[in-house]
Amino acid sequence: MNVSYIAHVSGKVQGVYFRASSQQVAIDYGLSGYAKNLDDGDVEILMCGEEKDVDKMLAWLAYGPPEAEVVSMEKKQVKWQQHNFFAIS
Repeated sequence: MNVSYIAHVSGKVQGVYFRASSQQVAIDYGLSGYAKNLDDGDVEILMCGEEKDVDKMLAWLAYGPPEAEVVSMEKKQVKWQQHNFFAIS
């Protein structure tokens, strides 16, 4: 079943390749969506794809890449969105 989730990740998540790492993980799991920096220093990630693969990505986001220090990760399921790739903005 296809699902879409938005995750809001807080902590040391900007300037540590969080978005680029998220993009690679999303590609590995066959997901589309985006990762973008927010003005408050957090990162927002939209993931669209098979539920089992989105669940794997959500688990990864709780820790992020080695350089990151994730303090919290909030997730919310949203209406299905169709994207052709995973973008960084």
